[in-house]
Amino acid sequence: MIERYTLPEMKAIWSDENRYRKWLVVELEVCSHLAKTRVIPKQQGSELKLKLEKLIRKGIDVSKIHEHEKVLKHDLIAFTTTVAESVGPLSRWVHFGLTSSDVIDSAQALVMLEANEILMSGLEKLKKELIKKANQTKNLPTIGRSHGINAEPTAFGLKFLGFYAECERAITRLKAAHGSLSYGKLSGAVGVNAHFSPREESQMLKNIGLKRETVSTQVVPRDRHAEWMNAIALTGATLERMAIEFRHLQRSEVSEVIEGFTKGQKGSSAMPHKRNPISAENITGCARLLRSYAQASLENVALWHERDISHSSVERVILPDATILLDYSLNRMTKLVLGLEIDRKQVEKNLKSAGTVSFSGHFLLALVRKGAAREDAYYWVQSCAHESLKTGKPMTRFLEKHAEIKKYLKPSEIKTLGSLKYQLRHVGDIFSLCK
Repeated sequence: MIERYTLPEMKAIWSDENRYRKWLVVELEVCSHLAKTRVIPKQQGSELKLKLEKLIRKGIDVSKIHEHEKVLKHDLIAFTTTVAESVGPLSRWVHFGLTSSDVIDSAQALVMLEANEILMSGLEKLKKELIKKANQTKNLPTIGRSHGINAEPTAFGLKFLGFYAECERAITRLKAAHGSLSYGKLSGAVGVNAHFSPREESQMLKNIGLKRETVSTQVVPRDRHAEWMNAIALTGATLERMAIEFRHLQRSEVSEVIEGFTKGQKGSSAMPHKRNPISAENITGCARLLRSYAQASLENVALWHERDISHSSVERVILPDATILLDYSLNRMTKLVLGLEIDRKQVEKNLKSAGTVSFSGHFLLALVRKGAAREDAYYWVQSCAHESLKTGKPMTRFLEKHAEIKKYLKPSEIKTLGSLKYQLRHVGDIFSLCK
C-alpha cells in the first residue's frame, strides 16, 4: 500500500522484520519441542534456545535474507540460511521436520491476528464517536428520504445510531474471523503428520497461541483467509454507506452537514468558496478496493491437490493492503464524524419545506382503521397531498375540507396524526433497545 494511506502501527505489523520474527517464533517452538523430547541433546537444546531467543529480540538481518534470496530464489531457505549464519552448527536442528508452509502459514496467522486486533480497535473508536453524535442529535427531527425524495420525518440521531449498530455487526464479523484465523499447521509437506503426531502439533501450536488445523494439506485451507477478507470488505461497505450519506447531506441543495475544515485548508484550486466532501469521497473509493481484495481471496481458496503456489503472490499484496487500507479508512471516518458540523437550522428548514404531506401514511392508516376502503382512502389522501404540493398550502387544510375524509377524521385527530410528536414517539425506544 502507498505511504499516503499507511499508518505506522499497521505498517510495522506487515514489515519484513515482524514477519521474520514470527518465523523465528515458530522455529523456536519446534526446536524447544525437539529438546523436550530429547531429539536434540539437552545441552544443545538449551544453547540453541538461547541463540534463537536472542535473535528474536535483536531481529534477524533482513538485508542478508534478501541477498540470499536473489541467489536461492526461495524466501524460506534464504531465511534458514541467514539463521544458520547467526546460530552456527546448531542450526542443523532449525526447520527439522517442517516444510516451508508450516512456518509461513503459522507465522502468517500470528501476523493476521495482530492486524485484526488493530481493525477491531479502530471500529471501537469509531463506534464511540457515532454514539456521541447519535445522542447529541437524538431529539433533532429531520426529513427522511427514500429514493432521494422527501419521505417521512425521522430523528437525525437515528442516522448515527444505525451506523453504530452496523459497526457492532462489523466487529462481530471480525471477531468470528479472528477465531477462524487462529489456526496453524506443522503437519509437513502434504499434511499427514509424517514427522510430528497431531498431538505434538497441537501442543506446539498452542504454545504460540494457535490451534491445529483439523485437516491440512501442505497449507492451511484458504477459506479461512477468504472469510476474513470478506469481513474486511463488508466493513468497508459499512464505511461507504456512511460516506455516501454524509456526501448527500453535504450537497448544496441539502446542506445539512459539512465536513470539518482546518485552519489554512483549501477546498478547490479554482474556486476559493468550495468546501468539498473529500474525506467521504476518499472513503468511498477505498471501499471499492476492499471489495476487490475479497474477490481475490475467494480465488485463492481453490488450489491444486495438496497445494500449489498460485495463492502466494496474491496474499503478499491483498493481506497487507486490505488491512492497511481499512485501518486508514476507519481512522479517517472517525475523524470525519468527530469534526462533522450539523446545521440544525438548515435541518429544520428542510423539514419545514417538506410540509405535512410527509405524514400522509398516518392519514391513510387512520382512515382504514375507521372503516374506509384502503383504495379509496389512498386516493383521497393522495389528492390532498398533490393539492398541497401544487399550492404550497398545508395538507391538513385539504384533509379537513375533504368531503369523504371528514366523515372519518376529526380536525383534532388530523392535527395529532400530522405532528412530529406522534411520528417520533418511539425513537427513545429504538435508542434504548440498540444500546
